[in-house]
Order: sequence, then structure tokens, then C-alpha cells
Amino acid sequence: MDIAKIFQNNQDWVHRKLDLEPEYFSNLAKGQTPDILYIGCSDSRVSAEELMGVAPGEAFILRNIANMVPNTDLSVMSVINYAVVHLKVKHIVVCGHYYCGGVQAAMKSGDLGILNPWLRNIRDVYRTHKEELSAIENEEARYKRLVELNVEEQCINVIKTAEVQKAQRDRGLTVHGWVFDVHSGQLIDLKIDFKKLLENIMEIYRLDLSEPEKQAAK
Repeated sequence: MDIAKIFQNNQDWVHRKLDLEPEYFSNLAKGQTPDILYIGCSDSRVSAEELMGVAPGEAFILRNIANMVPNTDLSVMSVINYAVVHLKVKHIVVCGHYYCGGVQAAMKSGDLGILNPWLRNIRDVYRTHKEELSAIENEEARYKRLVELNVEEQCINVIKTAEVQKAQRDRGLTVHGWVFDVHSGQLIDLKIDFKKLLENIMEIYRLDLSEPEKQAAK
């Protein structure tokens, strides 16, 4: 794509917006109050706002390779903290997509250099669910199932964070796992049963969120 064309596209977009709503950019500059934190893949075919049909200011967006939520990534953890604590979003969505290059690469044993430590997070998902995945004979079906399981595991990583647990308790924040089907354009709600999924592990990860409050009261 011609870079100069991008700036022309921008000017055309500005004019279209102002023709429809003269105060559009003035209102946009007043601030943001999104209800949704969307964590998705960086894949160029997956445009978060477009596939959800939301306008600027309605969704706080984080994208990285294979929609990962590693607790060691300061960017991911900072986005979650800001969205939950300061923007007070009502929903957190982790959205994967079929035909994801990151998930596909993680299913192979090749050396991909700097990508290796990132893809290791997905390979850990594969290891955790190896029995289920190995039982799927069709390679494409196994690949799609890993996409879904990766979304599930990243949702769990979201729920493990202290600010999310507190917001769930105090104001009913909800976490959702979705998959976008690039082939059909459909957005699929995986309808993950988090209560069942977490019942055997939250005794490890659940925090005593009342403790800081007790300390503050002293």
C-alpha cells in the first residue's frame, strides 16, 4: 500500500465524519468511557472494532500475537489494570480466531528465534490439554480446538489477576471467551463455564481481597 494514500484516506475519513457530525472529534477529545476491554490477536485480518460493530471510545483494545495474557508481560498487565481500575470496564473479552498463525506455529517444533518464548505460552496450553488434543485425528479440527482452548486459558489468566477478582466481587465485572471465524466472518461465544472450570484451582489463585481493606482500616 502507498503510504501517501493512507494520509489521503485519513483526510477523506475526517471529512465524512464531520459532514455527518460536526462535533465528532470535539466530542471524541473529551475522553473515553468504554464498557469493554477487548484482548485479541494482532492478525491483520482481524479488526476488533469492525467485527464487533463498535465506535471509537466504546472498546479499549489490546492486541498481540495469539491474544495472550501472560502474567510476566507488563504491557498486558498494565492494560488490564488501567481498563479495570481506572476506566472501570464492565466486560473483558478474550477473542481468538481460527487460522491463527501464532497458534499454528506453536503446534510445530521449529526454532522461530525471538518468538520462541512467546509461543511457549501457547505450547504450555497444548501440554495442559494434550490428552484431549491428541485424541483429535483431524489436523484442522485439532488446530481449531487449540485456538479455543488457548482462549479459555487466557481467560483464566485474566481472572487470576487481583484487580479483576476485586471488580468481579465489587461490581460484577464479567469475562468472556470468543472466537472469530475468519472463514465465515462469524463471532462465536464459547460460553465458557468459568465456575466449573475454576472450581479446582481457585483455592490456589483466589486472593483474600479483604486483607488490604483490613490493613487500611487500622
